[in-house]
Amino acid sequence: MPTTFPAAFADLEPFADWAIPTERARFAKRLSSTMDELQAFYDAAFPRMDDALAYLEQFSMDELPEDATHLLWLYCGLMTASFPVEVWRQPRVPDSGASSFDAVLEPAI
Repeated sequence: MPTTFPAAFADLEPFADWAIPTERARFAKRLSSTMDELQAFYDAAFPRMDDALAYLEQFSMDELPEDATHLLWLYCGLMTASFPVEVWRQPRVPDSGASSFDAVLEPAI
């Protein structure tokens, strides 16, 4: 199986399913995850954030190699998972009823 991330981030391979290119799909992943899964992802990825940023900053956005693009998507996923872990302690926004969030336009990479 080929690696998804740059070699320096091989320890994050167990969380490659969080390297999701669209906001809507990341949101769906968050909602379908348990708190244990969100916590494990957060605990593995958050401490490496500064390293990931430093790695990604060496490229321009339109020249990201594929493995770096996957790393960027992983950290977009971490942002989606961070509020449930840090604040709400549940995948859904508390007391929000049947609300949903639809992105009208996805950022282009």
